[in-house]
Amino acid sequence: MKKIIAILLVFALFASCKKLTDLNKNTKDPSTTTGESLFTGAQKKLFEQMVTSNVNYNIWRLIDQYWNETTYLDETNYNLVNRTIPDNHWDRLYEDVLKNLTESSKIITSTTYADPSPAVKQNKLKIVDIMSVYAWSVLVETFGNIPYSQAFNSTYVLPVYDDGKTVYKDLIARLDVDLAGLDANWGSFDAADNMYQGDVSHWIKFANSLKLRMGMVLADDDPAFSQATVNSVDFTNLISSNADNAVLIYLGSAPNTNPMYEDQVASGRHDFVAANTLVDTMNNLNDPRRPFYFTQVDTSSIDTIHKYAYLGANYGHSSNYHAFSHAATAMWLPTFPGTIFEYSEVEFLLAEAVERGGYTVTGTAESHYNNAITASIEYWGGATSDAVTYLAQPNVAYATAPGNFKQKIGVQQWIAYYNRGFEGWTEQRRMDFPVLIPGPNALSAYPVRYTYPIEEQTLNGANYNAASTAIGGDLVTTKLFWDKY
Repeated sequence: MKKIIAILLVFALFASCKKLTDLNKNTKDPSTTTGESLFTGAQKKLFEQMVTSNVNYNIWRLIDQYWNETTYLDETNYNLVNRTIPDNHWDRLYEDVLKNLTESSKIITSTTYADPSPAVKQNKLKIVDIMSVYAWSVLVETFGNIPYSQAFNSTYVLPVYDDGKTVYKDLIARLDVDLAGLDANWGSFDAADNMYQGDVSHWIKFANSLKLRMGMVLADDDPAFSQATVNSVDFTNLISSNADNAVLIYLGSAPNTNPMYEDQVASGRHDFVAANTLVDTMNNLNDPRRPFYFTQVDTSSIDTIHKYAYLGANYGHSSNYHAFSHAATAMWLPTFPGTIFEYSEVEFLLAEAVERGGYTVTGTAESHYNNAITASIEYWGGATSDAVTYLAQPNVAYATAPGNFKQKIGVQQWIAYYNRGFEGWTEQRRMDFPVLIPGPNALSAYPVRYTYPIEEQTLNGANYNAASTAIGGDLVTTKLFWDKY
């Protein structure tokens, strides 16, 4: 009897221990994830970084002089250090975007799907890589030399920095492989893709358009390679209307609202007003996009004829929020879409290619320029007739607008990319127009790159120092390899 009792006690103790061990298991969160869900999350994080107005992460609308700050003028004065903006940009793209895309690709590769067609899996892998190429290109265009070949390899705790131009050319080669592997006859991510809903034909257009853009970024640095890249683009498969734009549609409730809504409206902040640099330019050109870009303010105290007007604050100066125009109300809605590539950009690039010569682009620079401006006006909500009237003005018409092709196209690109601050910054650096004068208390000249993250300087010092020396110094005024003039 004692033996039986002892045996029962042992079993009871074993059962008790097993139950205690079970208490340590997380039954609410999944222990594994899918490649598709990682892709969805990385895509969302990428858009958030490119779209947000949070000055801890994205200050391009301020650098580009689209907006001015009301109280805290650090970013308007090109202070990138106090909020560790380069660190945050770097971390978001490496950790939240590229790392998850890398893991997404690994998991999709190792997953056996019930779908009988390998083309669907292949499409997914190529789309993941195209999204990665876009993110990598942003890093190169921001910093120059970056960790690339040794990134996400656990063997290299302190990765070396690869030459920015070498990385950029490799990214273009990756796009060629991706385009060759996409099959529009089959599906891909479906609802897990919040940009194109898995439509492979749209991804082909996006990849071709990205290749066009990257090829033109190299136009001043390596004309021969630039021409070879652009001339190998499938011009019949570019983003060819606003319906093809690379857009993420946000929802009306958290956590899937537009980041700008979260930054300003939900937070109850009043940080930004319109900058006079852009507003004055648009006023002088009678630009029909003004009501879609800005609110009007009561100016009756200074203009008794036109009571309401678009008024920008002097860039770099402290500004009263209620005295100047703000971003248009629609831009602060939770459902306002985020955009990372649009039809107008394709047409501006084609106009530039025609002007430079050596590119097999059909049509005239003027026709592509007109298409670009019309597409921008229509995308923002204007009518085709508004574009016709706008383009008829001598200061806008391609034949009579001031300056060379870089000035004509550069100024209109800058206006069109109002809500795409990174592209506005990249194109201003490439085209050198418009000429943007720093504010009165700026810490430097106009920034042409971000400095490397402070963490890299302290934790990866040897490789950081090598990269800094290679690019000519870790300064915001150090021109990157493709920014020649």
